[in-house]
Amino acid sequence: MIRVLVVEDSATARELLVRILEGDPEIRVVGEAVDGIEAVSLTRKLRPDLVTMDLHMPRLDGLAATKEIMITAPTPIVIVTGSTRAREVRDSMETLRVGALEVLVKPLGPGSPRFASEARRLVETVKAMSRVKVVRHWRATTTIKPHAERPPSGVRGRVVAVAASTGGPAALQAILCGLPPSFPLPILIAQQITPGFMPGLAAWLDSVCPFKVKVAQHGEILASGTVYLAPDDRHLGAKAETIALSDAPPDRGFRPSGTALFTSVAGSFGASTLAVILTGMGDDGVAGLRVVRRVGGRVIAQDESTSVVYGMPGAAVTAGLAHAVLPLDAIAPQLVSWL
Repeated sequence: MIRVLVVEDSATARELLVRILEGDPEIRVVGEAVDGIEAVSLTRKLRPDLVTMDLHMPRLDGLAATKEIMITAPTPIVIVTGSTRAREVRDSMETLRVGALEVLVKPLGPGSPRFASEARRLVETVKAMSRVKVVRHWRATTTIKPHAERPPSGVRGRVVAVAASTGGPAALQAILCGLPPSFPLPILIAQQITPGFMPGLAAWLDSVCPFKVKVAQHGEILASGTVYLAPDDRHLGAKAETIALSDAPPDRGFRPSGTALFTSVAGSFGASTLAVILTGMGDDGVAGLRVVRRVGGRVIAQDESTSVVYGMPGAAVTAGLAHAVLPLDAIAPQLVSWL
């Protein structure tokens, strides 16, 4: 049984969330909180398997409550927000940076045509995220020695391709902010996130990182020092020096897919491809990394100590595809060194 604490200041919305969650026989709501202060207190007291967290609440908001919970009683947290407007998305991304695992749109109610799909996504996300073993956000990550092979002479990167899922937004922010503003390569990113949040993710990264960050458009010419995010429900790739978006079927359930991105970029840039696989569930991207290796490209995998979920990078490491296995703060310097 998955024990959930629901944090929501609106009584109507809170009742709806509880009804949706308890409609699944594997979930039990063990507590309800109306603001962040109560959320922190009940998390310490009840020790739930997961917390669903509202953003804007009296006394203590969702961002501050998430910070405090991850310091004092680390627990998987899923943000459930009312909209995908710019402010809500920015605040949602900040909660992911401080330790929340996922962000979802709050179901509007049984009268909405999207209610069934939103309710199903909420239940599926709660089940998946409840299994994540979270750590205190301030935990040191420098105790594990990085592994990196010496790059062969003549390595010259022309593009960076990145795949990420759970925990990805915060990892992307750390890497992009760790690169020098003069970093010359275009960066293509397949980040799996709840539909509707991608434009807000791009705007947030654009505001905090030293690069232009945008949602990719089909056919646009790749520009140096620009970051391109895959749009909702489309594969991202490259054709020669331009962006190639695709409506091809999902790859093992994923669209955008890390494998689709790596395969496409490797086909266009060959040995000049620098690929990065970050925190996320499952093994999306691994098949594409095999193509990157086959054409002579270079691969970085995030290490276990800094991954929110070690599924994707762990699968790449197990398959022997990573030239470098690095903590998050060492990835940007490694990319620079491979130029």
